Amino acid sequence: MAMGGKRFAILLCAEDSDYVKKVYGGYFGVFVRMLAEKGEIWDVYRVASGEFPKDDEIGLFDGFVITGSCNDAHGNDVWICKLLNLLKKLDSMKKTILGICFGHQVGFASMQLDKLPPNKILARALGGKTGRNVAGWDIGVRAIHLSSSSSSNHFSSLKIPATLSIIECHRDEVRELPPKAEVIAWSEKTGIEMFKYGNHIMGIQGHPEYTKDILLHLIDRLLNRDLIMESYAKEMKEKLGTCEPDREALRKLCISFLKGGL
Repeated sequence: MAMGGKRFAILLCAEDSDYVKKVYGGYFGVFVRMLAEKGEIWDVYRVASGEFPKDDEIGLFDGFVITGSCNDAHGNDVWICKLLNLLKKLDSMKKTILGICFGHQVGFASMQLDKLPPNKILARALGGKTGRNVAGWDIGVRAIHLSSSSSSNHFSSLKIPATLSIIECHRDEVRELPPKAEVIAWSEKTGIEMFKYGNHIMGIQGHPEYTKDILLHLIDRLLNRDLIMESYAKEMKEKLGTCEPDREALRKLCISFLKGGL
């Protein structure tokens, strides 16, 4: 790696499936393919397995990415509570944080863990509220609409269209933003598809890092675990063949935030 290059950490909240390990080198490989550029250093901490950056390591990184997870962000697992404390520390240090799906959700909720409904990570750590989506699972490629607010004007400078298609796979959602947070994208099914908190934290409900083949294998995993019905899985697979996510535009948006701010 080039000397003086930026350094980023992936906080991996999920176990790698056999398919993703074989094809992409695990979810770490998926994110590096999307976000890494020449001269950068990318590390991974498998936080779901209890592996966290030490206090003296945090300052080494220019930004952090929180991944999706099979766990519920409202859980009180030891590693989830430890992740919440880490996110609060990163926020206080104004470290750049990009949260995806589970990562998007966990950031908002307060620390009264025993009194909360289901929540997600970025939403949870900052004091917002989340819960099950009343419309049920959202799986497939969905159109999200970017905000026209002044703080989102950077989208136009990136030449990103006002409506983007993104791969979704979730049944929880952020229902209420914490103070000072701002909705920057919404969809017909989910009111808070993207949010910003200050200039250093951004959450995305969908999966800009997913390819369609990853989603197809994930649908099979959900079906095998009886989390979705066979008829629904079949319908989602059929629909998936007729549409494409805007992966390049989403990649550009994520990189711009993580490395330059929006």
